[in-house]
Amino acid sequence: MKTKFALVAAAALVAGPVFAQEATGDAAAGEKAFRQCTTCHVVVNDAGETLAGNKAKVGPNLYKAPGRHAGRVEDFKYSKSMSEAGENGLIWTEEEFVKYVQDPTAYLRAYLDDDKARGAMTHKVRKEQEAIDVYAYLASLGVTEPE
Repeated sequence: MKTKFALVAAAALVAGPVFAQEATGDAAAGEKAFRQCTTCHVVVNDAGETLAGNKAKVGPNLYKAPGRHAGRVEDFKYSKSMSEAGENGLIWTEEEFVKYVQDPTAYLRAYLDDDKARGAMTHKVRKEQEAIDVYAYLASLGVTEPE
């Protein structure tokens, strides 16, 4: 597992500036913290290999979430608010991801300037550093390149 992680991390560093500029956390710590996310999320690559999680599909697949427009996983039914945020240009940068996972509903209400907006994600990551580390872990598994 350590060798696989090292290879993925090295490939992500070579892949370009999106990872290097945005993921400032500790991916190894993020991997541990991500275990609490696997109740709802999975990370499955384009080849169908499960990189993290246990086939949970309550939340969207988080493969290549870093750098991706919000609300864009094919065949996943997003909340109205998340779909609207994506249509309004929300991209999962480290900064946006960290703010969102700490309080999804409050984040969407502020982002959309709509006090009725609601996030479907019920879990809140309590510590900012933990959220930063989870983002780094997800980035180590794959990023969406800018369009």
